[in-house]
Amino acid sequence: MIYFDNAATSFPKPDIVYQSIMKAMKEYGANPGRSGHKLALRLGREIFETREVIAKLFNIKNPMNVIFTFNCTESLNLGIKGILNRGDHVVTTSMEHNSVLRPLKALEKEGIETTIVKGDLMGRINPIDIENSIKHNTKLIITTHISNLTGTIIPIEAIGQIAKKNGIYYLVDAAQSAGVYNIDVEKMNIDMLAFPGHKCLLGPQGTGGLYIREGLDIKEMGQGGTGSISHLLEQPGVRPDRYESGTPNGPGIIGLGAGINYILQEGMDKVRKHEEELTKHFIEEITKIDKVKVYGPLDVRYQAAVVPINIGDVDSSELSYILDQDYDIEVRPGLHCAPIAHKTIGTFEQGVVRFSFGLYNTHEEIEQGIKAIKEISREA
Repeated sequence: MIYFDNAATSFPKPDIVYQSIMKAMKEYGANPGRSGHKLALRLGREIFETREVIAKLFNIKNPMNVIFTFNCTESLNLGIKGILNRGDHVVTTSMEHNSVLRPLKALEKEGIETTIVKGDLMGRINPIDIENSIKHNTKLIITTHISNLTGTIIPIEAIGQIAKKNGIYYLVDAAQSAGVYNIDVEKMNIDMLAFPGHKCLLGPQGTGGLYIREGLDIKEMGQGGTGSISHLLEQPGVRPDRYESGTPNGPGIIGLGAGINYILQEGMDKVRKHEEELTKHFIEEITKIDKVKVYGPLDVRYQAAVVPINIGDVDSSELSYILDQDYDIEVRPGLHCAPIAHKTIGTFEQGVVRFSFGLYNTHEEIEQGIKAIKEISREA
């Protein structure tokens, strides 16, 4: 089996991730922060160590500003709904995932105004268009770092500078970049950073997080037990407890920490270079095949390891089915939870088949993928 669906979930994970999860489950899988016995204390310490390694990865000064969630969607909902109020204006882009667009659509019913800056046919966003969309009541700018459809790299540092200059908060969706591309929340003027654990960070599903800048007050999504300040009926105001009610996914967070440590040991630049080489190889060969349409910048300086294609007028779901059933190649077809992005690049009706490469893919697998597309295109 050849797995080219890493933009959905990275697979497989490093062995240390599986081992760390199982060790936590078997040896100290208690409830952190809810008791003083040694098992609870150990899990609590190791969860904090994951918070610290996340802070190191993104240059976050205070690890307590890292909030654990169960996925990037929850992180984005917390960041978006926690800061916006009736009368506020938001600037976002046409390349966003529904995890951004749907919360904003829901908030429009509550008096939030949204401007969607359109990208070009390659999915590129011009920061000037974002700046020109700012109004007197603009409170938040939200952009993805890398499009989950085209792999287009968005210039988040330039956008962060625009946000800072205009006194506007900036929320970045790092679903496709965290763990592969350098993110420095201080240098890039990022006020909130949403990230999943199960993609490029090599952790398990059911993990994710949101960085919230020191001093930025956002509302919690829910209230409940935190294991702290339990004599009060009001939700604690301290971080991260304010945003982490209920029992956390302790073993999953330990696995996430193991995945991040693996990336840091291997070297993020090495991981990125490997993915760039695979992507370049795929783009160079796939663009030579008759009937194949390829989308995005088609240049690894501006495109991550996500490459969408179509073959003639073949339905994307049919093409994906053939790749799976006849070639044992796993990809993702359809609209990828990004309908406006598809309208932007002109693929809304057909969808695309998305190839997304990861740490454990090889050039031999790229060659097999190319061979399969050649054979299918001859029959199309």
